[in-house]
Amino acid sequence: MTGSIFLIGSSLISLNVGDHITLFNKSPRLIESITSLSQVKADNAAYYFTVATPLDAGAPLQKLVLQQIKGVDKIQFDLNQTVAFIGKTISPESNLFISKVKKNLDNNKISIVFEPSIRPGQTFTIIMKPTNNPTVGGNYQFGITVYPEGKHSQGLYIGAGTLNFHHHGNSFP
Repeated sequence: MTGSIFLIGSSLISLNVGDHITLFNKSPRLIESITSLSQVKADNAAYYFTVATPLDAGAPLQKLVLQQIKGVDKIQFDLNQTVAFIGKTISPESNLFISKVKKNLDNNKISIVFEPSIRPGQTFTIIMKPTNNPTVGGNYQFGITVYPEGKHSQGLYIGAGTLNFHHHGNSFP
């Protein structure tokens, strides 16, 4: 059986006949990233990442990958406390079922898989719980890549969610 070779960006992907790559027709977009507590070293913080999927996305969103790309400290998460819901941070609607949350130890990417996938036209929020906020203040960024539903789905980087942490009062580390 012969295969087909496709050029996507700078990557060559070889597929068997009959297989196809799933892409978004229109990009989902990151619309908000906030923290419930911005003080360094704070416990019990929650990080909220809100993504809007357009009606004409062309495919449901099945997976979101989060990777810290900026910040002095490496923030660790309690992956068992990851939750998601339809809606924005201030107006949660129904909970989403997450079938898998896993961290790749080689590159610190956290994959969140939804089952069922998120339909086009929906806005959703993921809540990540850090073990604690970083000890060093400043700007921390998390790159976000989304994947459509499908066996051969092509990820799409939708931007970086930024969180800022600072010292309150006159206390310094």
